[in-house]
Amino acid sequence: MKKQFWMAMCMGLGLALATTGAVAQEMGGMKMEMPANAKKPLSPPAKAEVTVAGAAISIDYSAPSVRGRVIFGGLVPWGQVWRTGANAATTLKTSAGLKIGDLAVPAGTYTLYTLPTETGWTLIVNKQTGQWGTEYDAKQDFGRVALKKSQLADKVETMVLVFEKTKGNTTELHLKWADLDLSVPVTVTK
Repeated sequence: MKKQFWMAMCMGLGLALATTGAVAQEMGGMKMEMPANAKKPLSPPAKAEVTVAGAAISIDYSAPSVRGRVIFGGLVPWGQVWRTGANAATTLKTSAGLKIGDLAVPAGTYTLYTLPTETGWTLIVNKQTGQWGTEYDAKQDFGRVALKKSQLADKVETMVLVFEKTKGNTTELHLKWADLDLSVPVTVTK
């Protein structure tokens, strides 16, 4: 009997959503409403992926947008570790050993942070994973590497992490946002 009730409820909910775009359901004295057009997150989830010399490399992050704000030296303060995106921590997964800049990184899962200053940027590879983006523990740092900074001709509204110039066993990781392009070479070492 309970199974039939829940099946009927689910079918009714689906029909209501399909026909009206929204539903208000009274269940046990509790009213539940589901909007027809749920609001899109301000910093949606994103992913950068590449296969280099048979190795799978991916970065999961949330992509914030400028939205009229001062980004570097404002939203992202100088001299403070930044989560390299928004929301949950930015996660790097690699199926093979890598050399990121001059930093040797074994196969595994890591969190990526950055340390911006007015004169240069540093990429931080951290061993702690699964935390919220602002939960940074310097004792968990695997290592740090300098990022190359260049100015973009056209501003980028929504932050993007992307792999470019992939050839043989090398690629480049780029972080592009606002007026900056931050990059570092990545080599598969197996």
